Order: sequence, then structure tokens, then C-alpha cells
Amino acid sequence: MSIADIKAGLAANLGTVSGLRVSTDVPDQINVPMAVLELNSVNYDQAFQQGMTQYNFTISLFVARASERNAQRKLDAYADTGASGIKDAVQSDRTLGGAAYDVRVVDMSNISAVSLGEVSYLAADFTVSVYAD
Repeated sequence: MSIADIKAGLAANLGTVSGLRVSTDVPDQINVPMAVLELNSVNYDQAFQQGMTQYNFTISLFVARASERNAQRKLDAYADTGASGIKDAVQSDRTLGGAAYDVRVVDMSNISAVSLGEVSYLAADFTVSVYAD
């Protein structure tokens, strides 16, 4: 499968989170809450006879303006397991619509205020590993 197919599968899974906008490319403008998918690295030949490739993505999640009183509660909901959780959403279809063998959310990190232009957003990064042909 192609990287575009994998991104489409990740976006479809993230689309199950109510109200979350998803971008498979770095957008010109952030409309919170928004998840942005970025390919970080590709590890080839992870199985015998070049049978599997590991694709490592970062999902950057921009939750709300950092100055909002409930921004941290919103981020906490996305970090939790369950209907609004990023981990459960990404792993809801582990084959990404047939584009992968498996997908795994590895961690959440870089929790901080991120300044984009004149606005600071509370954000976090989710590391995702996808195993495919």
C-alpha cells in the first residue's frame, strides 16, 4: 500500500472522534480541535525478504487556545481511552481500511503551548507506528 492510503486510513479512524478536524497535510491555518498527520520516518525490511515496512507518524493535536480555562480538560479527554480518545480512534480499525497489517499508538508527548502566529494553542503529539507492505 502507499503512504497516501495509510494517511487516508489514519484520517478515517480519527474522523470517528466527534468534532475533530483532521488534516493529512500541514495546513495553512489551524481550526481547533485539529489533528495533523506527519510522516516522520520509514523503516524498510522489517520482516524476512522485505516483507514489511514500518511507517512512523506524528499526530499533532491542537486542542484549544492555551488561554482557555478548559483547554487542559479537553486535552485530557483526547488522551483518555474511550470514544473521544485519540488512541482508541486510531486503533479502531487496525488495518486502516486494508492499507496496513497493524497500527499502534506508541505514546503521547510534547504537551505544551504552541505559538502559531499570534495565537498559542495547547497541543500534544501522538506517536503512531504503522506496519504495512
